[in-house]
Amino acid sequence: MTLSLPELEDTYRQRFPKSAALYERAGEVFVDGVTHDTRRVLPYPIYVERAQGSRKWDVDGNELVDWVSGHGALLLGHNHPTVIEAAQKQLAKGTHYGAGHEAEIRWGEWVKKLVPSAESVRFTSSGTEATLLALRIARAATGRTHVIKFAGHFHGWHDYTMRGRGASSDRVAGVPEQVDATVSLLSPEIGAVAETVAANDDVAAVIVEPSGAAWGTAPLKAGFLQELRELTASKGIVLIFDEVVTGFRWAPGGVQELSGVIPDITTLAKILAGGLPGGAVAGRADLMETLAWIRSQEKPSRKIPHYGTFNANPLSAAAGAACLEIVADGVPQERADATALELRRGLSGVLQELELPGFVYGDSSTFHIVLGRGTGADGEKADRGEMDDDGLLLAPYTRAALALQQAMLVEGVHLFNMGGLVSSVHSPEDVEKTVDAFRRSLPVVEPLL
Repeated sequence: MTLSLPELEDTYRQRFPKSAALYERAGEVFVDGVTHDTRRVLPYPIYVERAQGSRKWDVDGNELVDWVSGHGALLLGHNHPTVIEAAQKQLAKGTHYGAGHEAEIRWGEWVKKLVPSAESVRFTSSGTEATLLALRIARAATGRTHVIKFAGHFHGWHDYTMRGRGASSDRVAGVPEQVDATVSLLSPEIGAVAETVAANDDVAAVIVEPSGAAWGTAPLKAGFLQELRELTASKGIVLIFDEVVTGFRWAPGGVQELSGVIPDITTLAKILAGGLPGGAVAGRADLMETLAWIRSQEKPSRKIPHYGTFNANPLSAAAGAACLEIVADGVPQERADATALELRRGLSGVLQELELPGFVYGDSSTFHIVLGRGTGADGEKADRGEMDDDGLLLAPYTRAALALQQAMLVEGVHLFNMGGLVSSVHSPEDVEKTVDAFRRSLPVVEPLL
């Protein structure tokens, strides 16, 4: 029997009562009761107690297929034994030395070995810090101020990249107009970039998600990265690839390995640290020299100061180095990609079977779901960057999308908004369970389509 929407909410509350109680407690401590905007779920989020492999268990004992994958950080799934062993060994030795250590060198050596643009590396504590530092390096190296970013591309939550992080191009509360004035928000079209560069000789950097906006939710058109590389190189503009999500996932060397387009600077996080906090900036040695101590001896203002209490902390370094060693041969990526392809096909098949509008698409080990418009063929158009970007970026926030996320949780599947990131340990059984859950959930959502 198909549930009505009110019945869906009642069923959700019956399935997750302890999460409701924790959410009430959290509301007394946190704004909105959450610690990350994307973890909001109506009528309240789930609270997880433990995880293993491709599954996690909430405080009510519900077993969930996990497609959030640590916001994309867990290519190897939860608690990979080699990564856990490395972290446990380090935990016994210490978590913070306030000094250099061998693990940070080993971690950095893996980054240099795998990422084509990484002539030199500096670690941070997050992807947001990495993109902030990358932009500062570009400004210091070029002596210019202006930055170009693209609509919908997400580069963390610091002031210079917050505007245009999603479908809206509105100014963001708390970001000064003076900061916004130094950033051009463009559509990902080479003509728009060329026009802006021609009118402004103060452009220091162009920053881009090489997968397209929001880890490929709005893919780039074929050839755009190469055109962007040629244009920026001809104008002495620093090209920054934000590979926080795509790094080590699309390939051991990220999108730049697959595309052959090598940026000047790359920002990394997520898989980089094996599921623990950690980010990095890697790039051309001459650009990275803006961080060098000797510059402060020549003139204090020439060096970029760089601090961070937990930069390259021993625990993240140990887990990160262990993780990168495992993913270096590309086998985990191949497994995850193959599973993601089967999942996309299965979900698309359900939409066709039920004759409902919508499509599923994605690159590498990702999947994205759009409901209420289009057909299966539109998934191929989306993958080629031929669909309306705003429509794709708004897909996770429709009423139907919110209801689907709720219904899928009731069915034992945790989506990441309207999609997910696949790990190397997701199984055919996980795919089958998710496709079946999708089949049972869609009739509940159909009145909203």
